[in-house]
Amino acid sequence: MRQIAVLPYRTVGQAVDAPIQILLITSRETRRWVVPKGGLMKGLPPHAAAAVEAEEEAGVLGAACPTPLGSYRYRKKRSSGALVWADVDVFPFAVTEELETWDEQHQRERRWFSLAEAANAVDEEDLRALIRSFGAREFRAAASPARLIGAVADKTGVNTMFAWFQKLLPQQSHFFDLFEKQAATLVAGADALARLAQGGAGRAQHIREIEEREHDADDITRDVLHAVRRSFLTPFDRSAITSLITTMDDAIDEMQQTAGAVDLYDVSEFEPEMRDMAAIIVDAARLTAEAMPLLRKIADNGHRLHELTERLVRMEGHADEIHAQGLKRVFKASSGKDPLHFIVRQEMFKRLERVVDRFEDLANEIDGLVIDHA
Repeated sequence: MRQIAVLPYRTVGQAVDAPIQILLITSRETRRWVVPKGGLMKGLPPHAAAAVEAEEEAGVLGAACPTPLGSYRYRKKRSSGALVWADVDVFPFAVTEELETWDEQHQRERRWFSLAEAANAVDEEDLRALIRSFGAREFRAAASPARLIGAVADKTGVNTMFAWFQKLLPQQSHFFDLFEKQAATLVAGADALARLAQGGAGRAQHIREIEEREHDADDITRDVLHAVRRSFLTPFDRSAITSLITTMDDAIDEMQQTAGAVDLYDVSEFEPEMRDMAAIIVDAARLTAEAMPLLRKIADNGHRLHELTERLVRMEGHADEIHAQGLKRVFKASSGKDPLHFIVRQEMFKRLERVVDRFEDLANEIDGLVIDHA
């Protein structure tokens, strides 16, 4: 039996390393903690069906990434009493709204957990592993400054005092701080873009928020470029540093261009495929925010960085498929009708595709650093 599920999440705060919380619900019969899940629905792609389950079972709305995070297997009891294996594809689901009333609110309990608490709360081992790997807090801890001091001594053979000296070089730590700060602007911009793509009230506020994050990104990019010129020692090749920060800046620029197109063409309704591409952008920004702290200790985190970039590239390919399907569907629906409607939709699809493309470019930049330094 095949099922679909969402992993509803939110971040606590705006920092790049802000803790991630997971929303779990209780099952109706055993009252154990589970993720919202259900069967495939005719006429709906898997991630969209999973989003419907999230609204019905957990009372949450948000952006469901069309690229699954992974899958797990469990024993499901049928109404006949028979036990069958169910394979469940799990889709990341960035929660943007919690409903006060929903279909199954009197049948289930919902609760936010930290990553570690959520992993311990569920029974399925594979699901537990998916939750633990979602935020990869252990990798951020491994990349913390305190851990770096001992690592420098271990890797280079120099004494601890010299390791302290290397760690405290302001030119190097400052770059990593700015990389992570830039990633935070991508996360905030992507979240606002996803809310914008859902339509409804607040369109002007979402557009303004994206514009403000784009201005923040410009300031950070200038700081990095100035630091490159002033610094004698840099953690990576100077061209690699400028390429990395400008690629992240390009991503938020494309988000701002997309928001500008929404404002220019007065777009109030978005195609389902557009919302799917926005959900991919949200997850791509989250993965970028996870990757940036790992650059502090790139030699030890090369494997995890490669996993993250591989997922980013896979998501870009999935977005291309969604873009082509959506454009084809809109073209058929617009045939013989208002040509301007199709032109506007075509422009919106193109803008969203460019955002995702920049994240693929970013993945390539990170992979280049891994090849050179790990």
